[in-house]
Amino acid sequence: MQTSRQKILAHLKKNRSASAREIGRALKMSAPNVRHHLSVLCSDGRVEFVSVNNREGRGRPEKVYSLSQAAMGDNLSALVHAVLEETGSTLNMEAVARHVLDVGPFEGQSMNRRLSMLVEKLNGMHYQARWEASAAGPRVLLGRCPYAKVIAAHPEICKMDEAMLKAALNREISPVRRGEIQAGLCPFLFEIK
Repeated sequence: MQTSRQKILAHLKKNRSASAREIGRALKMSAPNVRHHLSVLCSDGRVEFVSVNNREGRGRPEKVYSLSQAAMGDNLSALVHAVLEETGSTLNMEAVARHVLDVGPFEGQSMNRRLSMLVEKLNGMHYQARWEASAAGPRVLLGRCPYAKVIAAHPEICKMDEAMLKAALNREISPVRRGEIQAGLCPFLFEIK
């Protein structure tokens, strides 16, 4: 049996977008109940607010919702896999890293600033990165592999990660520990020389 939230998600998948009132009418639920579930689904990232429907000037404007981009999914892993299969060993991962990272803003910055900028950039790319001080020097921890769906077949992507750190920090990087990929998590610890 489907829960109310599953029914709302199915309705949005079928109809692309709808207001709480429209969803309530279609699913025989009250609009306040639907708004509650939409609020939870928005906070989970499965649904997003897309516009306001003015309802021909009568009453309050209604919010219109749709499935989020994350909930709809994409074909990026298939594309990445195909590109890597076609290019094989001819792909220069250091050049790819420079394009992905855009090293220009890092130039001329202090090491602490570079580390902060790097973590911010990596987190924008879903790495769950952080840096920490240690006796041997700074260390960068990548807490998640955003390429987990294709990394088993293409471990060379890890070389791209290493090249990004090296380019951003302008230092040699030493991979210290790599965890097993489980549910997208792949802790990867780098020491900076």
